[in-house]
This record gives sequence, structure tokens and C-alpha cells, in this order.
Amino acid sequence: MRRLGGLLGSRANISTSKSLTALDEPAAYVELAEAELSKGSSPFHKLGLSTALFLRAVLGFEKEVMEKAHACLTDAEETASEHQRRAVRDPSKAHQSKIYNAGAEYALCHAESQLMSAVVAVLNESLTESLKGFYKLRKAFATLHDISEQEKRYLGRTGRGPGSSQVSVVTPGSGRETPGMSSGVLTPADSGEEEEDEDDFVDAKESGSAPGTPPFTHQSGAVEGDFENLSLRDTATNRRNGGTPPTNTPIELDSAAAEADQEIDFRTITSDPIDLFIHSGTALCFGLLQVILSMIPPAFARLLSLFSFRGDREAGLRMLWSASKFKHNINGAMAGLITLGFYNGAVAFCDILGRGAVPHTRLRNLLREMRELYPGSKLWLLEEARMLGADRQVEKAIAIVDQGQSSGLKQVNALRMFERSLNCMYAHRYEECAQGFIECVGMNSWSHGMYYYLAGSCYVELYRLHKGSDAKLAEGYAAKAEEYLHVVPQHVGKKGFMGKQLPFDTFVGRKIKKWDFRAEKWGCRMVDAVGMSPVEEMAYFWSGFRRRNVEQLRTSLERLAWSEDVKANPHWERESADEKATLAMLRATCYRFLGEIPKAKATITEGVFSHDLAEVKACDFPDTWSLPVAHYELAVCYWDEAGGQDGDRATLQKCSDSLLKVERWESYELEARVGLKITTGRETLRKCGISSP
Repeated sequence: MRRLGGLLGSRANISTSKSLTALDEPAAYVELAEAELSKGSSPFHKLGLSTALFLRAVLGFEKEVMEKAHACLTDAEETASEHQRRAVRDPSKAHQSKIYNAGAEYALCHAESQLMSAVVAVLNESLTESLKGFYKLRKAFATLHDISEQEKRYLGRTGRGPGSSQVSVVTPGSGRETPGMSSGVLTPADSGEEEEDEDDFVDAKESGSAPGTPPFTHQSGAVEGDFENLSLRDTATNRRNGGTPPTNTPIELDSAAAEADQEIDFRTITSDPIDLFIHSGTALCFGLLQVILSMIPPAFARLLSLFSFRGDREAGLRMLWSASKFKHNINGAMAGLITLGFYNGAVAFCDILGRGAVPHTRLRNLLREMRELYPGSKLWLLEEARMLGADRQVEKAIAIVDQGQSSGLKQVNALRMFERSLNCMYAHRYEECAQGFIECVGMNSWSHGMYYYLAGSCYVELYRLHKGSDAKLAEGYAAKAEEYLHVVPQHVGKKGFMGKQLPFDTFVGRKIKKWDFRAEKWGCRMVDAVGMSPVEEMAYFWSGFRRRNVEQLRTSLERLAWSEDVKANPHWERESADEKATLAMLRATCYRFLGEIPKAKATITEGVFSHDLAEVKACDFPDTWSLPVAHYELAVCYWDEAGGQDGDRATLQKCSDSLLKVERWESYELEARVGLKITTGRETLRKCGISSP
């Protein structure tokens, strides 16, 4: 156990003199880590191996890697479950902790395996497998809550702090928090008979309990209660009242309790490496769960409501920051990567944000520490590039991604190439962008249709740029554009998410049909039937306008203006309403980022809202997304016009009213791409005291 504690407490010493971490990417290290971890049969070896395969799976979305990861994760779950049962049967032979119950380290391994398995299941193309993944998510949540409660009780007994529990579990009608929760790893019951940990989708013990029926109690003392009112909301009052909330209503987190949580450094509580592993792992997993559940689009949230989950972003981020303090173990490294990724890849590109929503200094310090600790990792370079992109320095972001040699993991190389290509698109470096996405086809099997579409769209832009000055060069670009765009239909529909075609595949497949239809109808070649700039449209969906500097935004306006130039584009007079609405919406976005708010509002009103939904739907293969998204853009204009959270209340209410219109809109293509922005905007307004009717 001591040797195992050393394994978990710092960098992974895996039977050699070399020191590895799960985030080192050079091929030799990755292969060495997987080979060495494969030799061990403990839950920790299997969790480590599963984590390595999981990272490969989620970075590359390759089906064969996901299948291998799923098999390995299932093995890790079963092994952790068996070790946890043994520890409960004979605690004297288990790790002796003053904080956690016997076998808690194995329960955590089981929960982490379940969480990763749930992600892999959701990425699977089967709806049934996705639902099974949510069931595992639910079981993992119960485990994490149980461990968190053990930790809170210890801190309460020793007077060391308010505790670290981030959840409130309420049984229906009782108004009281259950004493504990099932670990999700079924342990021997009081009768002495051993319970099996089932992976079947139906959980009879939970669904079969009638109201008023005593909850099923495990030998460990944990209680398996009703999940209907299970909430991921942090309740500061709950902690102050010793774990019993006064009502079933979720209680908002107060800032004083948040600061108290941040002041607790668990390394001052214990030096036991196993306990530190349990604490950091619980903080990582619980934090990640809450953040993910807090940012899902409304439509997806309705599905998750079947599993009684609700997230709290602030509580989740606090836990991730806490876990990131343990930088020398896998939990801390993963927490750091997730925290940076969340801010640099999600929040940084939201528009309606309060003061301090992005802790820039703290993020830069975290990135600097991680780069110093893991100098060989290319993932940190990727995060630095994203941070530069958020600062509207895409040229520097491209240069950062180009630094150093290639990674030993092809999935990481694919991510770097994808990020570089996107930045080239934002910087209007179309040829490099196209070549980069074509390279992505050979590096990643996830969405070739989208890669070909993006490359073809760049060549459309190059064709338009040179059409009036160099006919031969323009013809070459036109041929490439049509070649790649006509390859798109061969690659859409082959990948799925929860049993449905990928949203981008649906989108690009429809666009190709639209352009081919127009080409036949208008009697022209396909490249001349393309409407307003598809590159600018794609840049919007990838939050590229926010990354552009003033010069790049003005170039975007020039590229959008091409459509209305009757000399360059003789088809403008017959252009459809949906194309005109989309053109106006993108132009207004450029004006907004240039600070020309009145002009942006006028362009939305006159160029987008002058077309109603029925008119847009009547177009051939219509683009309907610009109308609802224009309401979001108008909401951001009001937010900027008000001056943010402390601005004019009437203007902020207009912001809320515009946001409500897009929230209530019918389903439209790629709505998930703006879903996080809408969710974040609503939460920001709520904190400002501005609510929807």
C-alpha cells in the first residue's frame, strides 16, 4: 500500500526509474505507460490504462479506439467493485483512513471508470448505449456524493472547516437530506449475501421503491434513496445547518461560503497520499459533472431531467480549481486541463458575461505552472493558443501551435491541426486553412464531411478573390472547390451522436443539395451558385468573429460585401430571402465587435427581421438559423449598449426580452453551437436581477 501511495501521490513511478504522467504525449512515454500499466492488475493500474485509452478516444472520436476504451473501462469498473467489496467485508485489511470509509479509494476508481464509460457511451452512435451511459453517470454521482459526505463529516468533527460537500440530496416530502447515498458499487447487505453490481439499464431497487418505503441500506451505512429530487446545487446554508436544509428548495450559494471553501487546502488536513488522491479525484469528478450539467442546451437538458440531474457552474468550477492544486497527480493535471479548456474554449467566447467571469490572471498562472511541470505536453501549447485566440491574437495563436515537434499521439496532432486551421480561417488565410482541413481527413475519422466542406468553402472564397484579376488561378480554385464540396455527401451520415446524425453533417449535407439545386435552376456551375460567404458563416458558428481583430473584422465585411456586388455576382438580384437574412446577421455581428452598436441593431432590424419565418422557410433548402440567432445578437447589442451588469436596467430588460425570444424558438440547425452562449447569458442576467417574464 505504501508503494501504491507513492504511485498516486506524485508522478507515476511505474516500475522503472523514469517518471511519467498521464498527460505526457511523446510516443515512447505513452507506449511505455500503457505497457507498464497493463502489467498490473490493481484497480489503479486498470484505471490508469483506461484513462490513457479514454483520452485517445475523446481526442480522436475514432470508433475502434472507443470500443477498446469501453472494454478496458468495463474491466476497471469490475475490478474496482470487487476490491471495494473486499475492503468493506474486512476493513482491517484495507487502507486505514481517518477521513474515509474502508474501500473509498476503490469506490472512487469505480466512479471515475463509470464517468469515462458514460462519456464513451454517449459518443457511441447508439441511443440505447447513450441512455445506459446516463445511468452510469447517475450511479457515479451517488458514489461521489457518498465520498464527499464522508469528507464533510470528518471536517465537521475536527473543526477544520465547513466541509467540501457540493450537493444536496432531498427525499420527497421529507424536507431532509438523506444521511448518505449509495456508492454505486453495491456492497454486501446485512444478511451477509453478496450483491452484484449490475450494469443493466433498469435499477430495480431505485425504481421499485414506493413513497414512504424505507431506502435500501448497504452494510457501509449508505442509503440508496429516491433520485427524483437529487440536485447538484451547492447549498451553503445546508452546510451551516449540519447537512439538513430547511426545505426542498435549492438554496443559492453565498459568497462567504465560497471563499471559505477556497481557503481550505486539503494538504493541510492530511499528508496521506491515498486520502489526497481520493480528495482530488472526488473534486475533479464532481466539479466536472456540475460544470457539464450547467452548460448543456435546453433540449438536451430535458433528456437529462429524466435522470434528475441539475448542475451548478460556480460550485463545479470551485471544485475543479481545488483539484488543480494537486498538479503532480492525474487528478490535478486533468482538472487543470479541463479548467483551462472550459474557460478558453467555452466561456471566453460567450458574449453576455459579468465582471470577473473569466479569471484571466489565475488562468495564465495555471497555464504557466502546467507548462513548467509538463514541458513536453503539446496540450498546454494548444491551451495557450486558445488563450491567445480569446485575446484576438489569432496570428500569434497559429505561431504557438506550430512550435515544437509533433506529438506522439495522433489525436493530439489532429487537434492541433484543427485548431490551426480554424485560426487560419479567422485570419483569412484561406489556402492554409483548406490544406489544414484536408490534412485533418487523414488524421481523424470523426467528421470528414465537415472537413471537406470547410476546405471547399475556402476555395470558394479564393475563387471569388481572384475571379476578376487572374482567370486561370481562379479556375483552379473553382475546380478544387467543386471537387471537395461534391465529396461531402459521401461522408455525411456515417457518424452519429445518440442515434442521430451529427448536426454539422446534417447542415453541410443540406447546403450541398441547395447549391446543386440552384446551379441547375440558374443554369450555372455549382461554385457560382453558392450564396453569401460560407466561410464567414462557419466562422460565426465556431465563435471566430470574437477572435478577430479590427483589421480582420473589416476584411470580413469586405468578403460579405462581395454578394451584393452585381458585377462580381450577377445572381444577387435573384438571391433568396434566407441568404439575405444570413448576410445581414453576419454583417451586424461584425459591426457589434467593431463597437458600432447602433449600426448593428439597425442592420438586424432592417436586414433580418424584415423577413419572417414563413418567407424564409419557403426558400429552396432554406437556412432558417439566422432569424433566431439574430434575436441573440440583438440581446448582446442591448447588453453592450447598457454597459454590462451595472448598466441601465431598462436596457438590460430589453436584453432579457430578446434572449427569451430565441430561448422559445423552435428547433433550428446548429442551435447547440449557440446554446451555451444563450445559457450563459441567461445566468448572467439572473445574477444581475434581470429575469425573464
